[in-house]
Amino acid sequence: MATTYIGLIQGREPEEAEARLRKAGEGVAQEEVPGGHNRMETNLDCIPCLQKQALKAARETGCDREIQEQVLREVIDKLISTEWSKTPPELAHEIHKIVRARTGIHDPYGKVKRKSNDEILAIYSELQDKIKASGDPVKAAVKLAIAGNIMDFGALDSFNIHETIDKVEGVEIDEGEYKLFTEKLRASDTLLFFADNAGEIVFDKLLLETLLNKKKLGISFVVKGGPIINDVTLEDAYEVGLNDLPQITFLSVSNGEPDTGPERNSREVRSWITEHDLVISKGQGNYESLSAFKGIFFMLMAKCPIIASDLGVDEGDVVLRYNRIGGVI
Repeated sequence: MATTYIGLIQGREPEEAEARLRKAGEGVAQEEVPGGHNRMETNLDCIPCLQKQALKAARETGCDREIQEQVLREVIDKLISTEWSKTPPELAHEIHKIVRARTGIHDPYGKVKRKSNDEILAIYSELQDKIKASGDPVKAAVKLAIAGNIMDFGALDSFNIHETIDKVEGVEIDEGEYKLFTEKLRASDTLLFFADNAGEIVFDKLLLETLLNKKKLGISFVVKGGPIINDVTLEDAYEVGLNDLPQITFLSVSNGEPDTGPERNSREVRSWITEHDLVISKGQGNYESLSAFKGIFFMLMAKCPIIASDLGVDEGDVVLRYNRIGGVI
């Protein structure tokens, strides 16, 4: 089976690295993993949310009302004709393909993503100081990384990142899960990291730097192989300097378009998980796609009542959760 495990040489331009990622994705089998114990399927409440998501993305492009209506009608038709047993991200792939095709805009949230990255890069040194001043830098960095997950334009219309940082700093994460995380960190030589959103990846970079201060790790950082909402692409990762971290490799997963990488619930991604000592998954979309796999630490804010219910937490809660059930390890 082909693999998208691509070593990224320091200083290589993102356009060249993206071409290598696309080339490596050719021929990857898009099989779903059988036997997942808790794979999330689409809830009925997800359907109107997906329609709203498509309309928001179309409006981000600045297209006129006629195009917006065309997008929405086609999305409704697609949702009617598609099985709802798929995961929400799989359905999202379909609707955002429609948005890109009908608006002619390859990356509807491109400007928003750059603004988000710039906003957090502007307070980078302040965030570094918070971590250094903490009695437990790893815990402080984990909490900030979870706070960054609020920067999700697929789930929210608006948010205040500074208020979220203050809120999360005052919340205690699950001590048992955090203890397990630090134990597995000490025993690990490799880390697989599923990134979520632009802006949020600046917090992720701070977390990775903090972990690297504790021990040497080979890092595989997973991005989307093409744009969808404000999800991280390789270009976004370069923009915030993630490629400057030592021993970092980039992998790509699909945005629903051909040759952008394997689906997250594929056998290919399962092999990535089993090949790494420590696995971190950020955000709701990754949780929806990867919750059938055990051996993953999920870090997110529960912004959606469906996700909150599945996790057994309240909407708005800060989540660090190790998945002990599933069909992988």
